[in-house]
Amino acid sequence: MKITSIYFLFFILLSMFSCQVEGVDKKKEVELDEKQDLPSVPSSSKNKTLQPISTKDIEKFKNGLKIKWFKRGEGPFLQKEDVVAINFQVLLLNGELVDGNELLRKPYLPFLVGYGMQTKGWDLAFTHLKVGDFVEIYLPAALARGKHGVKGLIPPNSPNILRVKILKKMEPTHVDSGVKVWLLEENTSEKLLASEKTEVTFHYIVGTPTNPRYDISYRRNTPYRLRFSDFGIVKGLKKALINAKRSDKLWVVVPAEMAYGSKGLLDLVKPNEPVFYDIFVENVTKI
Repeated sequence: MKITSIYFLFFILLSMFSCQVEGVDKKKEVELDEKQDLPSVPSSSKNKTLQPISTKDIEKFKNGLKIKWFKRGEGPFLQKEDVVAINFQVLLLNGELVDGNELLRKPYLPFLVGYGMQTKGWDLAFTHLKVGDFVEIYLPAALARGKHGVKGLIPPNSPNILRVKILKKMEPTHVDSGVKVWLLEENTSEKLLASEKTEVTFHYIVGTPTNPRYDISYRRNTPYRLRFSDFGIVKGLKKALINAKRSDKLWVVVPAEMAYGSKGLLDLVKPNEPVFYDIFVENVTKI
């Protein structure tokens, strides 16, 4: 079955080119650096809603991150495990557009804070943002795609410019025993729901805050087949898949106590660490 979620595939492609970035001193993260302003970046984008405007509202940090506010939102700052709808562009310093929801003709895309869905600079910057913010973020190469870049797209050692509007916070569709599930795409025409009497076939990306995307089923071109009677399956994952349907797309955050607990999993999941699943359900069949 073909995946209908084209923006999902786009994130897959970018994630496969993810690179290691230099460590960031958390103490320095909140210290301001007034030495250098953000560069002026032209835009070849057709997305007029993200065109920058004149402002002097800028914060600069010792790790090289710089945030320029065109509009400030209200309410609390974003936190880890918040899912927000964003309208965004990623540009090179010459104005070339290399990423953004407009490339996929989507009004917005979801973003989960704190789980390495993009580069380290994204997660660092988003914890300084609120719903309603419209900002331009300078990501130094070390907090973007680093010395490797992305072949054919982002040159090595290239800073990135991220222009983003935080449109809204997306609350979980349901929460069960601390397991948070966001149903991002639903097959409303399908009647067969996943249950203990079914087998669920799905593709996934799984990771943690410290080890994003440590396993990706797409790389093997083989979906996972799960029966709810199977042993050794993360309890929270089973809870998340109950009532799922063919072609549903789910984001799931499983707390440590419903995942690998205080023992963790080898060198993949640290003790007491939550786990994130990005799931596309290929099929649900009766057994």
